[in-house]
This record gives sequence, structure tokens and C-alpha cells, in this order.
Amino acid sequence: MKATFAAGLACLSLTGCLGYHIGPVKPYYLRDVQTIAVPTFKNKTLVPRIEVLVTDTVIKQLQQDGTFKVASDNDADAVLKGEITRIDRIPARSVRANVLATQEFNLRMDVRYTVAGRDGTALVGNGRATGATSFFVSADVTTDERQALPLATEDLASRLVTQLSEGW
Repeated sequence: MKATFAAGLACLSLTGCLGYHIGPVKPYYLRDVQTIAVPTFKNKTLVPRIEVLVTDTVIKQLQQDGTFKVASDNDADAVLKGEITRIDRIPARSVRANVLATQEFNLRMDVRYTVAGRDGTALVGNGRATGATSFFVSADVTTDERQALPLATEDLASRLVTQLSEGW
């Protein structure tokens, strides 16, 4: 009697974990992708050399996430191609004594991306990711913006990799 009760209790306690998975759970359309290649993104903005910063940050975020392994083009199951489409500097706060002067800016960066399989078929088509940050202006707006770009890039990479690894 006690053995039957113990066996029944063990069965009931184990059924609560039936829906859980250990490790990364990819979206259905990327279920066969284990490795991904990330060639240098294209730059459609007027900001020079930003494509290398964005590509490196996305690769680091993919490595940190761990859902996909980063590989070369020849060895990868899929290729992530990206295009930096826009970088905007938007005034956020003006100086108290002078409403025409800006004290704080919001920096926003937009990227369009696609993920194609080894055979060239689109696995993820026309995805978009946006990264943003804010920065205060000291003496030189251009230098302050250049220093804020890595922060916006990190936010963008985090959102892009989340879209890929979690499907939203």
C-alpha cells in the first residue's frame, strides 16, 4: 500500500516538468540552424566605419547568448546579412536659459537584416532592429555622439539577437 502511494506521488511530482526544456529553445523556423555566419554589415548612413562596430557587437552578443555558434561562411548553416539604414540624433532636452540650445540628445540606430540558409532560401526575411541611447552635450556634439554610438550599438545587438534566438 505504501509502495503504491509512493509510486503515485513520484509520478505526480514529475509531471509538472514535462513542458520544460534544458538549453536554448529556438523558434521553429530556425530549428535546423546550429551555426551562423555574420559577414560585415552594409552601411547606408553617412557615419564612417560604423559597420565594423555593429558587426562585431552583434557577433559578441551571439556568442554571449549561446543559441547559435558563430562560424565562417563555408561552415555555417545560415548567414545573417545586415544593413545599417539610419542613425538619428534627436534633441531631447534644451538648456534652461536658452531653449534653442540642446543639452541632451537621443541617439537611435536602425538595422534591416535577413537570415538565409546554406542553399540561399530566406529563413528570416526583412527583419528590423533598433538600438537607442541618450547622451549629454559638453563642448563638441560630434565627439559626444561618437562616444555614444557603442551604447546604441549594444542595445541594437541585444534586440537583434533576441529576435533571432527567441523569435520575437
